[in-house]
Amino acid sequence: KTGYVGNIIPRGEHHYSQWTINHYLRIAEKANDYKIMINSHESVRPTGLSRTYPNWVAAEAARGTEFEAFGGNNPDHQTILPFTRFMGGPMDYTPGIFQTKLDYYFPGDTRFVKTTLAKQLALYVVMYSPLQMAADLPENYAKHMDAFQFIKDVAVDWDDTKILSAEPGDYIHTARKAKGKDEWYVGGITDENTRNFTVDFSFLPKGKKYEATIYADGDDADYIKNPQSYKIYKKNVTSKSKLPMKLARSGGYAISVKVIK
Repeated sequence: KTGYVGNIIPRGEHHYSQWTINHYLRIAEKANDYKIMINSHESVRPTGLSRTYPNWVAAEAARGTEFEAFGGNNPDHQTILPFTRFMGGPMDYTPGIFQTKLDYYFPGDTRFVKTTLAKQLALYVVMYSPLQMAADLPENYAKHMDAFQFIKDVAVDWDDTKILSAEPGDYIHTARKAKGKDEWYVGGITDENTRNFTVDFSFLPKGKKYEATIYADGDDADYIKNPQSYKIYKKNVTSKSKLPMKLARSGGYAISVKVIK
């Protein structure tokens, strides 16, 4: 993972200058010679170059998770990126933040990541990156290993993608088929408003039965008041199934769908 925080060296160049653009390309080309993957952070917005350089698997190149706490990102930010930033290629949004309040580390600090825990799981499906992060501290995951199971299970690359429903700035619900497996993963997120949504599993192959493990916002979940409230349950589903979901404010849900053999 390369990073370009702060002023570029040589002084006087910028993240978007021709010299720095050439630098990004030189890094991708040289890394390719050694069969090394590149995930560039704070780089310029990509324009499909991951197709030219397949080893350039991801780039941040937009305001990632940290900006939710350090300023700038509102709860609708992630519902917009799939229609803007992601048009240029995969993004490492650094998802997976389970402890969202900085007061936990620095008493009195009022900043926080504007999300529920369940929404963080949904980002692994909604935001495409073949190299994903588990961006929180190990001890925070150790407290929620039941929820961390989704991060362990979820694929990083896909054979198929279905956008079940979306409105930029409001919500997006995405289903993806794991590459080379008979498994699907579904993620849905919302902005600062609570929402109801019914997941229609008609994207599943007909005639097969699947076990769905649902990671949802808890009944009292709220991105400000109770972000770590979630519930996990299982349900058998087919292509005819429909599943109602309730999303908390800046909340979401994630579902792993595995074939029953």
